[in-house]
Amino acid sequence: MTIWIASTNRDNWEVIKKKNTWGVPKRNKNSIERSSPGDRIVIFVRQENAGDTILPSAITATYEITSKPFEDHSEIFIRPPTMPSEEVFPYRVKLKAVKIFDDPLDFKSLIPKLEFITNKKQWTGHLRTAMRTIPEEDYEYIMKAAETPRG
Repeated sequence: MTIWIASTNRDNWEVIKKKNTWGVPKRNKNSIERSSPGDRIVIFVRQENAGDTILPSAITATYEITSKPFEDHSEIFIRPPTMPSEEVFPYRVKLKAVKIFDDPLDFKSLIPKLEFITNKKQWTGHLRTAMRTIPEEDYEYIMKAAETPRG
């Protein structure tokens, strides 16, 4: 089993939840093609501004990949303004929820213990791609942190 972290925005996090589907842009086809049914995928939402409020980077859920990668050009995802108008995230996998966190995990508080983040000061560089693998220890740490009561 490979564990992935998927980087998205809050609009597409809602799509993932409703459609149980993860999709990547054309340029990330090679990454998703390395995934397999049974792999786990951790959903990371990037920091966003909502009016005067800053919504922090967070981990919102973990899923199991239930399909082989496939191509579908239907427009289910919301294209960020920085992407070309023809981008529909056509390379996709189907998902089954393992755990959707009622209270998303603040990502910055996890950074000191995450092995895949080797540069703790410039950590965003580790999440610039649509999806990447992470060590099993990081997955276990995230799952344990999600079970710990937060105030």
